[in-house]
Amino acid sequence: MTDTGRHQPALRLTRADLDALPNYVPGRSPADLARELGLPEAIKLASNEVPYGPLPGVVEAVADAAAGVHRYPDMGVVALRQALADRYGVHPDQVATGCGSVALAEHLVRATCLPGDELVYAWRSFEAYPIIAATSGAASVRVPNDAGHGHDLTAMAAAVTDRTRMILVCNPNNPTGTALRRAELDRFLDAVPDDVLVVIDEAYREFVTDPEVPDGLSYADRPNVAVLRTLSKAWGLAGLRIGFLVAQPPVAAAVRKVVTPFSTSAAAQAGALAALAQADEVQRRCALVVAERERVTEALGKLVPDVPASQANFVWLPLGDRAVEFGKACEARGVIVRPFPGDGVRVTIGTPTENDAFLAAAESALA
Repeated sequence: MTDTGRHQPALRLTRADLDALPNYVPGRSPADLARELGLPEAIKLASNEVPYGPLPGVVEAVADAAAGVHRYPDMGVVALRQALADRYGVHPDQVATGCGSVALAEHLVRATCLPGDELVYAWRSFEAYPIIAATSGAASVRVPNDAGHGHDLTAMAAAVTDRTRMILVCNPNNPTGTALRRAELDRFLDAVPDDVLVVIDEAYREFVTDPEVPDGLSYADRPNVAVLRTLSKAWGLAGLRIGFLVAQPPVAAAVRKVVTPFSTSAAAQAGALAALAQADEVQRRCALVVAERERVTEALGKLVPDVPASQANFVWLPLGDRAVEFGKACEARGVIVRPFPGDGVRVTIGTPTENDAFLAAAESALA
């Protein structure tokens, strides 16, 4: 057999610009680290998961849905959209669902931006934003965070041009945990042109305790505002990948038009419906996370200057060039955190025992 391709010049079959795009980095497997270190188990505080297991009724609902895996799910997601609408006081026509809120952000870019249009967002913010922009052909306009590690809304408003089609506002911000308050967000929304869609990404809304941080849904009556939420975090459905969007009907309808068909699986729909029936338990679990968040933040403040107050289920250590070194030091003690090279380290709030292990590792690393 003749190998006709071995000595031929390689043909480029994929976009060259993607070579410069960083990969999305998931949290490392704790099982792999435990094997590497010879430990019974390792602690994963890198992915902003809630550590208390599935909500009551979720596993049973998913198991029941599994009996129908030979059938396609309800593409209209009718029951879940109605349940979400009832819970949040909106009309089902304002709701779209997808494979996590990150997928819905991607669909929004697809629905608003043509190649060369601009997508404005703060940086550092959610690491998927530049990936979403690049793969959609939109131009990223990154606006540096302010000195307090949060969004600089004045600079973001000034960055809007006649090519801007969408602005992503992550509130609370991932990975820094900082949150915008109502007065500054009101001024920003009033300053943004009516033909620019502002997407308020609220993946961590359930952990917010500052009464001055507004619920993004209070802005959902504005034609150019869309709000993203997820059931992956507080609602404990990270493994099912289910998120939702609330916007005015024309925007929500456009998203439902471009969403990947059947991407909200039957298992995800069933699990989400079961989870939404457990709102009181979610509130209880969030209160546990918040109490630990305050304890961990106070302890870290004695080790690291300038640790910002968090309104999410994680804390941010602005370690700059020491971030990777700190991450490795924690892993050496069996604790997985999430370093962002050159910027800082994000640490998910776990159980009290897990947090104690992290604080011991942090003290050793920073001593």
